[in-house]
Amino acid sequence: MKLIGSTASPFVRKVRVVMAEKKLDYDLELENVWTAETKIHLSNPLGKVPCLIMEDGSPMYDSRVIVEYLDTLTPVCKLLPPNGRDRSDVKVWEALADGVLDAAVLVRLEKTLRPEAQQSAAWIERQMGKVHAGLAVMSANLGESPFCKGNHYTLADVALGCALGWIAFRFPEIDWRGAYPNLAKLFDKLSERPSFKDTVPF
Repeated sequence: MKLIGSTASPFVRKVRVVMAEKKLDYDLELENVWTAETKIHLSNPLGKVPCLIMEDGSPMYDSRVIVEYLDTLTPVCKLLPPNGRDRSDVKVWEALADGVLDAAVLVRLEKTLRPEAQQSAAWIERQMGKVHAGLAVMSANLGESPFCKGNHYTLADVALGCALGWIAFRFPEIDWRGAYPNLAKLFDKLSERPSFKDTVPF
């Protein structure tokens, strides 16, 4: 398999972490979708990464679709419950973490791709409101549990760790560690895993 992506993308990191946890072999093809030379559209018409090229050459895109597929390939480190409410709970965690990232990415794009005079303060405030609201709910839902879903490491933790890692990388001014020490505690624990150590964004 080949994974097309960027080392800075939190969504690509989520796939890479899952690949590592599942002990799956793949080649990483670096792609900057924001350059004029990008060829991502040849694999993903939406122009986004990650994009997984499977053994038969067909592409799979959207990190949530990719990681769900990867979890079926081997019983090593099962990250998703087989069905029912437990599975839905993990997927809701993933949706929350990804939603926080979606909002934060929009703020970064607004600030980096638009001239300052054209930036919308109201738009930035609206998106940052989603980021802060999402962090608050993450903290409340985690409580004192060792992992997002009880006592077991799941895809929810992968998604949470990638979201927090990217916010720390791109928005160091957000003091989520001080505001939510339980998130910081879990993030520090996740950061000790080889899968997270080997995929730190840069």
